[in-house]
Amino acid sequence: MPELPEVETIVRGLGPAITGRLVTEVVVRESRLRERLAEDFAARLTGRRLVDLRRHGKFILIDLDDGRVWLVHLGMSGRFTLGDGSRSALPHDHVVVRLEDGRALTYNDTRRFGRLAVVPREAVGVETVAGVDALSDDLTAEALYAAARRHGRTTMKALLMDQREIAGLGNIYVNEVLFHAGVRPRRRASRLTRTESGRVIAAIRLVLAGAIARGGSSISDYRDGFERFGSYQFEHQVYDRAGEPCLRCGEPLRGCVVTGRSTFYCVHCQR
Repeated sequence: MPELPEVETIVRGLGPAITGRLVTEVVVRESRLRERLAEDFAARLTGRRLVDLRRHGKFILIDLDDGRVWLVHLGMSGRFTLGDGSRSALPHDHVVVRLEDGRALTYNDTRRFGRLAVVPREAVGVETVAGVDALSDDLTAEALYAAARRHGRTTMKALLMDQREIAGLGNIYVNEVLFHAGVRPRRRASRLTRTESGRVIAAIRLVLAGAIARGGSSISDYRDGFERFGSYQFEHQVYDRAGEPCLRCGEPLRGCVVTGRSTFYCVHCQR
């Protein structure tokens, strides 16, 4: 699933290319996504100018000139790409948004778990149900420590993946963050100390900055807004490396399932 680094990469790439462009046509080939597209989705978007691109958590937010916001969530396998508008439709090209300069934004989604909607600006918070962004200055060690106290019975992995608390982190990067912070994924949140909270926050910033710099992780479906692969998958310390030696201590990495997701950690480096 595309997480914060992948979405941030798309926003940074597409922003300069499409900001200020007018939408001339919206073609909906498949409306049955995670939530069915509104019947007037195409009408809400056609004729609107794209004012700005930004991100919150895993959501791409495109401000429109009428004050509304076009929400894009990539789900598990979505791609949101810009092309010259002349290529033939590919399987799973569900929505094509044509721009005044002849180019087209295409939403392709094999599993159809993504979401597209045009909503009032004031409804964005309700629509995304997203907590503090993982790269926000508001995500401090003290804020994380307080969240750990509120959710003391949950695991650290579940806490970091809870989009209502911290927006943007998913399975890949939570595995990596907890390794860098030296905290085991199954550790109860109630056991997190203030010192460890600081280490987790530092690890979040370190891992996300590294992933963004490398265009995200292309493990399965992910490509950026111009169909380019990311390369951070070659920097992963623990994700999907069960049985391989820890790059820090040499101990074989372990795998388990936490919150229904594959989980990887080092028994020696994480406590």
